[in-house]
Amino acid sequence: MFNLHSHSLLSDGALLPSEVAVRYLSLGYRTIAITDHADYSNIDLVIHAILEFTHHWPKDSRIKVLPGIELTHLPLEQFKPLAKYARTKGIKIIIGHGETLVEPVIKGTNLAALAADIDILAHPGLISEEEAKLAKKKGVFLEITSRQGHKDTNPHVVEEALKLGARLILNTDSHSPEDIIKPQDLFKIASGAGLSQKEIDNIYQDMRGFLRERGV
Repeated sequence: MFNLHSHSLLSDGALLPSEVAVRYLSLGYRTIAITDHADYSNIDLVIHAILEFTHHWPKDSRIKVLPGIELTHLPLEQFKPLAKYARTKGIKIIIGHGETLVEPVIKGTNLAALAADIDILAHPGLISEEEAKLAKKKGVFLEITSRQGHKDTNPHVVEEALKLGARLILNTDSHSPEDIIKPQDLFKIASGAGLSQKEIDNIYQDMRGFLRERGV
């Protein structure tokens, strides 16, 4: 079981990275990514801290913790250079903070993030057909989320992704202990967004392949 979108107190989360990992482990997750928010003001601090943490996380732990980052509320021209910078520094999972309807995100963010070297477009809101096509072309995952507010557009994201053949991923986007939910509860949210059990199974099979490609 995987969750590739979570936050710690390295940005706006409530828990240490170790607390995040242990709480996911207790619920049966086996691989997570800690993907704290970053822009030019803090990207070096976040990258250094998460790489230090994951480097020292026990190799024999029953849960793998991947170093990630979420590029958040950037001016559009900054997505490409910051994604490239994070990748060269050793970040494994790069998320673009998408055009959720519950925050004042700059118009054009979905396209700018998709044009950069990201792995996941988080909570992409009312994603357009053009954006979903670009996600498919680049192999970027479109996120189905359990996060309050962001999840309201899950059905639209599912519809566009299935129609155009774009990849989907299920994530919690956790910030607090209450956001770290059981896998079964995440499945229910995916089902409520319009995914069948077979489609959910295919998403996890695709995620396994993606992680193998990344050497995880």
